[in-house]
Amino acid sequence: MKSIAESDPVERPAPGVAPELDMADMRRAAAQATALLRTLANEDRLLLLCQLSQGEHSVGQLEALLDIRQPTLSQQLAVLRAEGLVATRRDGKRIHYRVADAKALSLLGHLYDLYCADAS
Repeated sequence: MKSIAESDPVERPAPGVAPELDMADMRRAAAQATALLRTLANEDRLLLLCQLSQGEHSVGQLEALLDIRQPTLSQQLAVLRAEGLVATRRDGKRIHYRVADAKALSLLGHLYDLYCADAS
């Protein structure tokens, strides 16, 4: 019987290269990534998520910060809720929104690094 050190080497991908997935897993991951990217591909939704990545905000605060009119804001927040990207907290009549998806939050951080970090 061979020891672990003597056993056949396991092929590992080169650093920075993702390990192979079977086709079903790859399709599932691609569908999830596509859904997230499709949601982020709207400028108003991207602006909302970028603002919410900084912390929780009410609809009124978001309207003032982003200069997006309330009907459009409500429509885009509804899309983000339906996609599971934001969650809400009620405080009396006021509803506060926050980013609820860790993958989306991570992607927003990368987008910030790519497009916004040098601008500030």
